[in-house]
Amino acid sequence: MNNIKKILEETKNVTIVAATKYVDSTIMRELYSNGINNFGENRVQDLLKKQDELKDLNIIWHFIGHLQRNKAAKIINKIDYLHSLDSLKLAEMIEKNRTTKLKCFVELSLTDSPTKNGVKEENLEYFMNSLREFKNIEVIGFMAMTDKNMNDYEKQNVFKRAKLLKDRYYLPNLSMGMSDDYKIAIVEGATFIRLGRILFSCE
Repeated sequence: MNNIKKILEETKNVTIVAATKYVDSTIMRELYSNGINNFGENRVQDLLKKQDELKDLNIIWHFIGHLQRNKAAKIINKIDYLHSLDSLKLAEMIEKNRTTKLKCFVELSLTDSPTKNGVKEENLEYFMNSLREFKNIEVIGFMAMTDKNMNDYEKQNVFKRAKLLKDRYYLPNLSMGMSDDYKIAIVEGATFIRLGRILFSCE
């Protein structure tokens, strides 16, 4: 973890969300002691387990994976941010179960990947208008992901499109950029980046 201070210095105006899918709470404690206090989990059970093990720390919890509606009720009042709001059915579940407003990123589908979730650009206006009905959802921005096989230019174009949409809808935040492409994402306007292995390496 020798490079954490360097990354924190490089990303001063950006919120680092540590993507901790592959590490345990011991490593998370070490990250916390090095200045990281935003943690993102992909799985409901992992989040609940780690949250219990780290309840003595002042952690801001993010759910960054695809949230299945049948599991969502278990964690919806235990997270501070959701990065993957992608359907009205999920919005209805949040509205029904959440006791306070939840800060949400609407997940965009800006690539042709069949494995990616998200709202397609042609459906976005209807989706955003529909979300106004839900008092327990606070849309604070968009989340976008690139595909692993993309080159830097293609990734940059995805991030640029996300930025244009953010500006069109007058939203303050963009959650985009991971260990391989966070520097490109920051140039294109990311305010939250989701970093995994780069935080745990010893470079």
